[in-house]
Amino acid sequence: MKSNKGQKGFSLIELLIVVAIIG
Repeated sequence: MKSNKGQKGFSLIELLIVVAIIG
């Protein structure tokens, strides 16, 4: 978990990854 830049962006990326894994 690295908070370099874009904290809210990570949320969207993680959501996409989770959906891809589940889907």
